[in-house]
Amino acid sequence: MTTDSTVDKVYDQLRSMAIGYGFKPGERLNEVALARQLGVSRTPLREALGRLSIEKLLRFVPGKGFFCRDLNVNEVFDLYELRKSIEVSAIRLAVARASDADVAALKTFLDQTGPDAGQRTPTELVALDETFHERLMALSGNEEMLAVLKHVNARIRFVRWIDMAQADRPASQREHQAVLEAIAARDEAAGMAVLEKHIDRRLDRITAAIREGYARIYMS
Repeated sequence: MTTDSTVDKVYDQLRSMAIGYGFKPGERLNEVALARQLGVSRTPLREALGRLSIEKLLRFVPGKGFFCRDLNVNEVFDLYELRKSIEVSAIRLAVARASDADVAALKTFLDQTGPDAGQRTPTELVALDETFHERLMALSGNEEMLAVLKHVNARIRFVRWIDMAQADRPASQREHQAVLEAIAARDEAAGMAVLEKHIDRRLDRITAAIREGYARIYMS
């Protein structure tokens, strides 16, 4: 009998592999080999794969099975536009709803994580950045917008790991601080302007990151 905990465990393992392109783009997943590798039966495996395909972290083709998602430039660009749209829109809600204590707590998080990258890996830096932006979104009080942001973050995380290697963390942290200062001052326009510039990514930059991503996947 398959338990929910078994499915959840398999889902977590496969999700990590899908986000990090543990499978090659466009590769058909071998369910028999995966079940053997994870030490589970086909039933929880297929349930987990189905959840991941719904989340667009994998691709399902009827009659053919599950495939690793492609690294598609236009799709990633669309996701960045979606991310920018919901985060900038949420500033208006945060200005109206966030308590001074919640804004101060997020500022403390920034102070504690510091402006410099230090010895942190790109993976660790992206995790810190996602935490900040998700907590910033949480200031809006809108749980559905936060859920969408988390989903978008998962789908662009691989590209962001690559992008982070060239990022200017001190400048990024200054922009984070500026957004929080605008919310604390209840200055909606200033907060939205800073955040829009902060999140914006040009198509050529995304294209370069994806090109580097393919190189890493096929060299590993």
